[in-house]
Amino acid sequence: MRFDVLTLFPDYFGGVLASSLLGKAIEKGLVTVQLHQIRDFAKDKHRTVDDTPYGGGHGMVMKVEPVVDALEAIAAPGTRRVLLSARGARLTQAKARELAAIGHLVLLCGRYEGVDERVGAFIDEELCIGDYVLSGGEAAAAVLIDAVARLVPGVLGNPESLVHESFSEEFLEYPQYTRPEVFRGLGVPEILLSGNHAAVERWRREAALERTARVRPDLLPSAPGSPEKKDR
Repeated sequence: MRFDVLTLFPDYFGGVLASSLLGKAIEKGLVTVQLHQIRDFAKDKHRTVDDTPYGGGHGMVMKVEPVVDALEAIAAPGTRRVLLSARGARLTQAKARELAAIGHLVLLCGRYEGVDERVGAFIDEELCIGDYVLSGGEAAAAVLIDAVARLVPGVLGNPESLVHESFSEEFLEYPQYTRPEVFRGLGVPEILLSGNHAAVERWRREAALERTARVRPDLLPSAPGSPEKKDR
């Protein structure tokens, strides 16, 4: 799996790419992440990548020329070009699975007040990671890389971990416990100690349903406009 990241702040990704499962996946060659400084594609001596917006307004806008030149220099046939932006569609587990199957993503990190609208003619889709605004697309790109990379075969030590986690089925993941059996008066549910695997599976299903109904009722298949309905 290959990611090419177009950014004004490549140093942002240093710790992210060297840590945990993602760092190990890169070390093993299962995932490749290349960082590209958008300023390198600016043609003026000041390496200008932003300018004031037409029509007036606050802030600056990323210029179309260096961004498109960067996209065209890096994107190849079959590449998915993604702009990380607060106004994009929300990244979901289903979308992460779709992106993981593509094999090569080019991620454009927006900054300032956004990118020139004409960049939209040179990207394939626009994504965000939640209903809030970030200082730039770097944090969103890091989240997307992590969400997609962990779906690449071999990245997770136990691929079964992907089967029952939140958003992979209809519900959020069921509660998990490990030793000690009792901590400060808080015990592990007796059913998990019973050795009755069928009963444990039933309990986990019911606990997952209860948690989903309480925390994210919008995910339930019966909820109007729920993601599960949209994905099917």
